[in-house]
Amino acid sequence: MKLRNLVDSINYRELVNIEDMSDEIMGISYNSKKTKPNDLFICLTGEHVDGHEYAEEAFANGACACIVERRLNLDKPQIVVDDTSEIIAEVSDLFYNSPSKKLNVIGVTGTNGKTTVTHLIQKLFEGNDQQCALIGTLGHKFFSEDIYRDARHTTPQAPELQAILYEINEKCIKNVVMEVSSHALAQHRVDYCDFNGAVFTNLTQDHLDFHITMNNYFKAKAILFENLVAGDFAVINADDEYASKFLDVISPTVSTYTYGVNMPADVRAKDIKFNHDGASFICTVNNRDYNVNLKMNGLFSVYNVLAAITTANALGMDIEKSIKILESMGGVAGRFEVIITKPTVIVDYAHTPDGLANVLKTARDITPSDGKLICLFGCGGDRDATKRPKMGAIAEELADKVIITSDNPRTEDPQQIITDILAGFKSVNEVIVEPDRELAIKEAHKIAQPNDVVLVAGKGHEDYQILANETIHFDDREKVREIFV
Repeated sequence: MKLRNLVDSINYRELVNIEDMSDEIMGISYNSKKTKPNDLFICLTGEHVDGHEYAEEAFANGACACIVERRLNLDKPQIVVDDTSEIIAEVSDLFYNSPSKKLNVIGVTGTNGKTTVTHLIQKLFEGNDQQCALIGTLGHKFFSEDIYRDARHTTPQAPELQAILYEINEKCIKNVVMEVSSHALAQHRVDYCDFNGAVFTNLTQDHLDFHITMNNYFKAKAILFENLVAGDFAVINADDEYASKFLDVISPTVSTYTYGVNMPADVRAKDIKFNHDGASFICTVNNRDYNVNLKMNGLFSVYNVLAAITTANALGMDIEKSIKILESMGGVAGRFEVIITKPTVIVDYAHTPDGLANVLKTARDITPSDGKLICLFGCGGDRDATKRPKMGAIAEELADKVIITSDNPRTEDPQQIITDILAGFKSVNEVIVEPDRELAIKEAHKIAQPNDVVLVAGKGHEDYQILANETIHFDDREKVREIFV
């Protein structure tokens, strides 16, 4: 892409030291250390780092020009704009020639369930002989393969996202289902992405360290639905307390579909039953009843499957065939994943109050009458601290025994995080506190009896632990297999 073409396509306040417009832009960069020759460097201003301070390093590494919010004291080509966090998405879309416009892109957003729902939708496409790529928390993959690539963010930053979409299009894959986080929406990462459909799972407390209020959190999620246009579709969880607010922001020209258990909905589950093998229910779609027998367990799994069935309905897929595809599926990595039996040890990603409550209720459903439910969890550092005592209270109420430990403490003192969690307990006499997560899992092994159920919550698929000065390898699933032998 020629620098001239870029300058002609965007709004800017000023051009500085730009004399040769014929320079060829070979890439988009916002990390000076990863900047390559002839990259366009974009100075992002983040929570902790100001990219303007690294422009000189980017030029030293070969940048041909930089986009800035303020003129820098450098004798180098600069394009001055109002907001680099907004312009980066536009520039990335231009550089990769608007790949999303050539694809059928479905975005899934919500506090919980995004990863599972995207995987279910991908399976629906591929069960109908349509290739579908996936982008989300586990990374991105192009087909029904086990190889995920680059899982640094639930939704990648704009240059990486547009590059992935470009590659998907180059592989002649026409469908994409992607998790869309509230951070990505608020930080403009998905600006200029042309979504054909959007799915809402639920909205419960999370990320308030970033959004501050639940209303701000809602407004960020709502952006995905506000941008839908005629011909697009929206899928909404009718049981969620924010359902009506999401429905209000959707244009009347957009086809809207709802699902639920308790409230009237286009797709509804009734007669729900759970057992050790999974969940079963009757699903009503278009006034016809279907029997559904899942290998996945828990009410949250029912909601996730309802979201997928409703999406299939919106896409015009055969419902009976779609249900059979979903019935054949097991769970997703780190989502209520049973690692060991006798005792039953489950690893789950639950890291919010609602998420923890849901998985504990499901774990209780499969706990034998002569067994106990043991919950091991922690809370992340440098994140919303107000949810910590709430999660403590939930664990105390729903589990028989609780072990509090660390979960990505980052720069915070792990003991302070644990203290915040313990503030939610009515009594801490029976609580086991062990900041070292591996030792905490060993404590669970010591006290667990054969008929007990142990829930190891918070990290799920993650294979790392983020400490103050380093990130170490740590995988709950690996540790459970090592310790529970």
